[in-house]
Amino acid sequence: MKKATASMKKIDSGEEKEGASPSQLIDARIGELGDWRGEMLARVRALIKQAEPDVVEEWKWRGVPVWERAGIICTGETYKSVVKLTFAKGASLEDPSGLFNSSLEGNTRRAIDFHEGDKIDEEALKALVRAASALNTSARGKKSSGA
Repeated sequence: MKKATASMKKIDSGEEKEGASPSQLIDARIGELGDWRGEMLARVRALIKQAEPDVVEEWKWRGVPVWERAGIICTGETYKSVVKLTFAKGASLEDPSGLFNSSLEGNTRRAIDFHEGDKIDEEALKALVRAASALNTSARGKKSSGA
């Protein structure tokens, strides 16, 4: 019974199926898009999982896929003409390949906008995911040891 309650807490929209896991909801989003955006979201999702095998998928804010490890790594939003991968602490990450191309003016977040036909620099994206995860785990360690 506790497990069902935990799953339902993660679902913020009444439109979603009761008891569906965040991973199932992300699968459904990819399927319902049915175009290049679904393919792009599926591809970046696979790369995130390859880069960080311990990643936890969540479904927040009425339908936004979120990938976490010791905090949010990134979100995957889909719009009419773009799939946006927003890194919660992107401004603190090194980006030697210049993947960040959106939300550059913010003090904390950075994003990558993928458009139809864009090729993903897979190794650079996986490096960003690993760096974001490492930043989260190091920040959590500092909080624990400082208390």
